[in-house]
Amino acid sequence: MDFFNVYEDPKRADSYSRLEFPGTYYLAFRDLPAIIAERVKGSRAVDFGCGAGRSTRFLRKLGFDAIGIDISADMLRRAWEIDPEGDYRLVEGADFREIERGAWDLVLSAFTFDNIPTRDLKVKTFQGLSGLLAPEGAIVNLVSSPDIYTHEWASFTTKDFPGNRNAKSGDKVKIVMTDVDDRRPVEDVVWSDDAYREVYRASGLEEVAKHAPLGREDEPYAWVSETRVAPWVIYVLKKMR
Repeated sequence: MDFFNVYEDPKRADSYSRLEFPGTYYLAFRDLPAIIAERVKGSRAVDFGCGAGRSTRFLRKLGFDAIGIDISADMLRRAWEIDPEGDYRLVEGADFREIERGAWDLVLSAFTFDNIPTRDLKVKTFQGLSGLLAPEGAIVNLVSSPDIYTHEWASFTTKDFPGNRNAKSGDKVKIVMTDVDDRRPVEDVVWSDDAYREVYRASGLEEVAKHAPLGREDEPYAWVSETRVAPWVIYVLKKMR
């Protein structure tokens, strides 16, 4: 597949770096503290696909000794500017040889697999991340639900991309983030629940929990589809025994 990582772009990196957790994004992170507290023992974490460091800083606030890794030098440059004391490292694709193996209690991947295009590359990446885990460590994989590309949201619009409705796992889809200045469409790869489960099995991982967060009426956001349709899926994965 001819797939371009839209975040390897100085303008996009600058715009995205100012985004915190508004609107629909709030639902992605709202339940993570409870999920992580229940499923993760220990305090060492890797934030895979850390971008401008938003989720790395989130992990540190939860008490983790966290490092952020990413393939985008532009994003990491913004991470260092925002958080000069943070530990952010550039990696090449699924090459994690510079990261200590077998030593991490948590690997968090927030939206990163939306931008990893093929089944084989997903498997290779998960195998590499699995190798970083301590024996009882867990991967928390936060991804976009296929539904996010076919509905309207507090923080996203997809109405200009009717072709998304016919997309199958592995197809490119487009979405516009409305909470940032850069309104160019983001191009992702849609991946179904069944397709993810096949990738996990092929990677030697088992799903131990799955969460699909919905918005609540008492929350301070003008929800659009969020109370009826989950925009995100959170998988908790561990090594197969």
